[in-house]
This record gives sequence, C-alpha cells and structure tokens, in this order.
Amino acid sequence: MKKILVLGAGMVSRPLVRYLFDQPDYFVKMASRTVSKAEKIINSHERGEAETLNVSDEKQLEKLISESDVTVSFLPYTYHVKVAKLCIKHKKHLVTTSYVSDEMKKLDGQAKNARILLLNECGLDPGIDHMSAMRIIHDIETNGGKVISFRSTTGALPSHEANNNPFGYKFSWSPRGVLLASRNAAKWLENGKEVSIRGEKLFENYTIQDVPGAGSFENYPNRNSVPYKQIYGLKHATTVYRGTFRMTGWCETMRRIVALGWLGDKPVSGFSGKTYGDLTRKLIGAGSKDDLSQAVARFLGLKSYSAVIKRLEWLGLLSDEPLPDDRINPLDYLNVLTLKKMSLKPEERDMVVMHHEFVAEYPSKKEYITSTLVDYGIPNGDSSVSRTVALPAAIAVKMILEGKINITGVYIPVIPEIYNPILDELEEMDIIFHEKTEIL
Repeated sequence: MKKILVLGAGMVSRPLVRYLFDQPDYFVKMASRTVSKAEKIINSHERGEAETLNVSDEKQLEKLISESDVTVSFLPYTYHVKVAKLCIKHKKHLVTTSYVSDEMKKLDGQAKNARILLLNECGLDPGIDHMSAMRIIHDIETNGGKVISFRSTTGALPSHEANNNPFGYKFSWSPRGVLLASRNAAKWLENGKEVSIRGEKLFENYTIQDVPGAGSFENYPNRNSVPYKQIYGLKHATTVYRGTFRMTGWCETMRRIVALGWLGDKPVSGFSGKTYGDLTRKLIGAGSKDDLSQAVARFLGLKSYSAVIKRLEWLGLLSDEPLPDDRINPLDYLNVLTLKKMSLKPEERDMVVMHHEFVAEYPSKKEYITSTLVDYGIPNGDSSVSRTVALPAAIAVKMILEGKINITGVYIPVIPEIYNPILDELEEMDIIFHEKTEIL
C-alpha cells in the first residue's frame, strides 16, 4: 500500500485527501497542528489517519516523512525547505502548491542525487496558470509561431449571486495572506519596457477588463512577472504580465486602507484605545472630538459621502467595535474584522476566473488567442479555490506513485509530461478552459 503524508489540514486540503481515497491501495496520514481539522477531513476512512503535528519537533517531522512514499506540504511556505531537506535525506518525493523560493531552488542538485522530485507550484496560481499557459505556448511554437505578447490574470472571487457586500470579496480562509499581498510591489514587461510599481502604489495601477462569460473586473499587477519571460521560454515576447482580478471598487478602497496604515504589522506606538474607531483616529491623528468619518475623508482627500468612506464604515473601521485582545497590530486586527464581515457562507459559491491572452506571430499571420477558465464552488461542499488548488497536486501525487513522472530535482509544472496529464484529468472534473482565436 502506498503511503502519502499530508502536512497541514487547511481549507484547501480536503479535495486532495478525498481524491487519494478514491484511488486503490493509498493510505493517507494527515498531520496538523489542529488535529480535529484533520480528523474531520479523514472522516474515519479506513485508509486514513490523523495526527497532531508540532512542526518544530524535528524528530516527529522526520519520522512522518521517513514512513511515507510522498509528502504533500500545505504548511506555510516558510516550512517547505525544512520539509524538503528531510525528504532528500530519506529519498522521498515532495509536492507543494507554493512558489519556489531561492532556498528551494538551491536544493535541486541534492534532490537529483537522492533521485527524488521536489514538485512545487502545483496548485491554482501558481499551478494551473503555468500548465494551461505552457500548453498553448508550446502549441504555438510547434506550429511555427512565436509568442510576442503574453498576459495572464487570475481571480478567486465570490460568485456573482454571492457578491452581496460592498467590497465585492469574500474569504473562505484566513484573509491575512490576501491582506499581506496588498503590500507587494509589482513589475512586468510592457512593449519592451520594464514597468515597476512600489507596493504602496499597487492599487493605483489597475485596469477594467471584460472577461467573456465571467464579467468585468479590476485587473492589477501580481508581483514580479519579468522572470516568466525566461520560465515560460518567451524569448520573443515584449509584453509579459501576470495580474489579479477583483470586483470593481476593490483597488480604490484597498489603496485608502493602505494609506490609513491599517496594513501595518507592528504595534502602533502610544496607542491605548480599545476600538477600531479609536485606532483609526490614532492612525490619522484625529482629535477626540472630531467627527471620525469627516476626519478620515479629509485625511484621504475624499468627500464624506464617497463610496470608499461608506465601505470603511460598513467594515467597521470607524466603529466602536472592540479590538480583539489576542492581537497587537493593525494588520491582525483587520484580519479578524474582515473574516467576521466578509466570510463565504457554506451555502454560497465562490468563483475562480483565469484568463490568458496571447499574441502569436506566424510567418504569414498574427493571432490573438484567449484561454479562459470560469469555475464555481459547490454549495455546502468544496469551494472552487480548494478544488483548483488541491486537485492538481493530488493528480501529481498519483502520477509520481504510478511512475508516470520520472524526472528528479526541483521543478514546477511547465513541461508536457507533467502538465498534459494533469490538465486532461482536470477536464474530466469539469475544470475546463475555453479558447478563442482571432486573426489580427
């Protein structure tokens, strides 16, 4: 019987575990800090087991990895290198859905010597975005063309019928990662020129984009896109851009939340207030007798009736809502509030939208190609995000155990022997891209 170790029992892990249970002769052990979460996912399956995980306990972690054939890590990315080194030591394969760090890349030689695969970025974004893009890029090149422009944007959103709050966003997991990403700087190539945006200016640089079959969204740049010219082999491309979709109104509002200082991850010096309104007042230096709504509007250069101010009021940043006692900085206070006010309910659907745009140049023609995925979650079941993150990793685990992936070292899924079988099986699960080609 093949043994799979799953580290972490977060919101996206369930579809992977249930997929593996559907395979014959697979045993899954889930190790999680909160063992009750793992027990709920295992659900007393005869080929499953849950265990409490102390990730700082090197001996426990090593024992778990040594007893498995493949390890899947859903731990925070900061632990992946630690896990990878133990996988190398015991010659066990590893699959993650996180970005490859520079530290992870340095393990390539050791992984090859151990004859194991450390497969990263095998989720949604990163993951399906790489696979679906590379399939088209390789197809264009096979047919004698070259990609001269590439744009790819993904959004994990509430479905339109569940989009019933003024932020146009809902969380099915901790919002902290989304909030932290709001501070990221961005860089991409546009018509041969490198464009750089500082983190605090991120939300000033968005466009409105229509996506057929999905709707109109704000599109803002996602981290550093420049390396993808090399990663995807786009040697002829003068435009290389990766972005994020949000419902309209998000960027303007988040820009103002950044400006207020609500994404700070350090305690505010000299603050002794008790409520969200108190902290907002402190952040902008407003007096105790000032009307807070008007003071915030003045600080941000807005009218007091503007939509942004109304959203901040709705969220509770100007309210008498007590600050949680177990948090100490604005970012974590905001994390608690957004999860309370903007959570996706079990009966609601989320929506994943991924949209690629290619300009392909051939000797006798030029084409504009789009490839679009619109996927919905299952009410009272798995979210679209959990399915599209977990299932590619699950399929990769099966391929490794069946000997269908024979490469070793540190990889992401940008080669046909990995992406073709995964994309083909995802299509059987109705996770399907629709392509359209126009002659330019």
